[in-house]
Amino acid sequence: MYQRILVCTDGSPLSHKAVASGVALAAALGAEIVAFTVVDLYPQSYFEGALMLNAKEIEAIESQWRDKARGLLETIQKKAEEVNVKTTVVLGQGPVWDAIVKAAKKQKCDLIVMASHGRKGVARLLLGSETLAVLTHSHVPVLVLR
Repeated sequence: MYQRILVCTDGSPLSHKAVASGVALAAALGAEIVAFTVVDLYPQSYFEGALMLNAKEIEAIESQWRDKARGLLETIQKKAEEVNVKTTVVLGQGPVWDAIVKAAKKQKCDLIVMASHGRKGVARLLLGSETLAVLTHSHVPVLVLR
């Protein structure tokens, strides 16, 4: 059925559940997974929420974000190894939904597994939904877990 599954995480508790489900699904199907997360870039303008920092400070912050992301991916890789699932680790950058869709295509995945964010009401209207954007733009099936 599915042979290569993109398993996405943002480190949230809901995302941890989706990762566990994605790894279990891959184990049951004999599929391999691509562990994936996105690293944000430091905002470039005041209107994006940037503080006035020098280039060295910004690089230090982005380095911390990359280290945290690598830690998330290592966690997925360890969970997959426990059940003998082959794993490729990919660190993305850019808008989350776009990075997910591009990674699925580039890595030749035939399923995307991700968590819904759980926002409701005004927060959903104001902040939008990365999950909805992935569902809208993906050319492969998306399994959304809550």
